[in-house]
Amino acid sequence: MDGSVTAAVRSWHALLGEYPGTRALRDGRVESALLRLEFADVAVPNKAFKRVVRDLEFDVAELALMTFLMARARGVPLRLLPIALFSRNPLRYLVCRADGGRLHPRGLAGRSIAARSYTTTTAVWARALLVDQFDIDLDQLRWLTCEEGHVAGLSDPPNVQCDPGHADLVGMLLDGVVDAAIVDPVPDDRRLTTVVPNPDAPWRAWQARTGARTINHVVVVRESLAGSTTHMRELFRLFQDSQALAGPAANGAISGFDGMARSLEVAAATAAAQHLLPHPLSIDDVMTGTLASLT
Repeated sequence: MDGSVTAAVRSWHALLGEYPGTRALRDGRVESALLRLEFADVAVPNKAFKRVVRDLEFDVAELALMTFLMARARGVPLRLLPIALFSRNPLRYLVCRADGGRLHPRGLAGRSIAARSYTTTTAVWARALLVDQFDIDLDQLRWLTCEEGHVAGLSDPPNVQCDPGHADLVGMLLDGVVDAAIVDPVPDDRRLTTVVPNPDAPWRAWQARTGARTINHVVVVRESLAGSTTHMRELFRLFQDSQALAGPAANGAISGFDGMARSLEVAAATAAAQHLLPHPLSIDDVMTGTLASLT
């Protein structure tokens, strides 16, 4: 596919949640003479992530970063547009009961942790920070999950038990069935507290040491479309302009290869270290030259 401009407007099927940085794109304040994005009626995008990586239903889609890396390493024909919709501190979502003595991170060995899925991006980043900042042996943690991962053909490690009947993560935590849980969103409940005291301090230390950010959701495009310089630049502009209109409210959003490259390298290394990839991934594996040129 070449980079020439054509007269016809391209209409692409898209999955995209509403955040401060995407609101102007979704409501039409940011538009294009070249591209029209037809947004799927999906209130919670992560409920459709299997449709993104298994069914290849969308031309442009929001996707969790670790889900994308796992899918791409298994040959799923998607490429990364250098847009991060948000990044955040995963340790804020790792909670325990506030009563009976706080559970310290180094006390997690041999304990059970509930999560929606073992391979959620928040869980992967949380484990990376526990290892880096608290020297946790991940093999000593026991996981109780209620959903399989989004990517087909990926098996959980032996210390993970998946049971769809365990969907009430907060209820299991408060009832003492598990010792900790990764919960999103964390309810406003005095009975809960973060496992890591002052979770922002180790998170900032990790970012300073690695030069990376814990990116959560990104934007991916169908590989067959990614070779068009004209359309990729226009799609990139749409997301950038929408983020710009949000201003400071687009907290954690990142755009451009230069701003994301180091974080992507660290994310790929993290996924590999947790045995989520069948082989290492490089920047060239996740982007085409066209996409890597977007800054």
